[in-house]
Amino acid sequence: MMHDASLFNAVICLGRRMKEVSKDPLGQAIYQRIGQDLASGKLRPNQKVTIRGLAEALGTSSTPVRDAVQRLLQDNALEQRSVRDVRVPVLTVAQYLEIADIRLELEGLAAARAAEMASPKDIARLRRLVVRNEETIAAARWPQAAELNQQFHFALVEIAEMPVLLAILTRLWLQMGPLIADYYSSPQQNLVQHHHEIIAACERRDPESARAAMRADITEAKEGIINCIASLNEN
Repeated sequence: MMHDASLFNAVICLGRRMKEVSKDPLGQAIYQRIGQDLASGKLRPNQKVTIRGLAEALGTSSTPVRDAVQRLLQDNALEQRSVRDVRVPVLTVAQYLEIADIRLELEGLAAARAAEMASPKDIARLRRLVVRNEETIAAARWPQAAELNQQFHFALVEIAEMPVLLAILTRLWLQMGPLIADYYSSPQQNLVQHHHEIIAACERRDPESARAAMRADITEAKEGIINCIASLNEN
């Protein structure tokens, strides 16, 4: 039979665990919100972030924000340069090229699978994203344009019904999103040309053309993104 002291300690430990569990949904929501801001490029390379600033922006206390920031540091989505200096990292060229090579394979797979599975409703969704993206690009609303680009890429994975792949790509885009947004805000040629090609491939049920268009979309941005990295490192 459990002694009174042991029973008391067990109750205290259980209470602590329940308290931690009760906090988890908020912490997870904040982690996802900051992560989405990174993936969509709302947070930019080399941008400094503070616990207080994030807490005020999110309308919450510092504790769950601090926990979310710690998780993002572990994900390499943020970097701590000193005790008071946490920033969105600037990827090295080698890091970027490694992630780009991974994206070629994984997002190419997602585009191919989406072309096999996309319904007329899915295709209409993709087309709306591209039209809105073209509108924001024409108006030079670069943060919104970068976010719509991210939504298009993720929509393909959702249409492909590949949740494991979506989780993997979400982690990669935590690191890539800020850099892609920086690239988007510099003068470019047609940023959504290959998105149109992917949609056309989905309409034809042509997975290999969809894969090729996605690979071209990623590959043709390489030179511009490397130039962005060089520019960021000069500042």
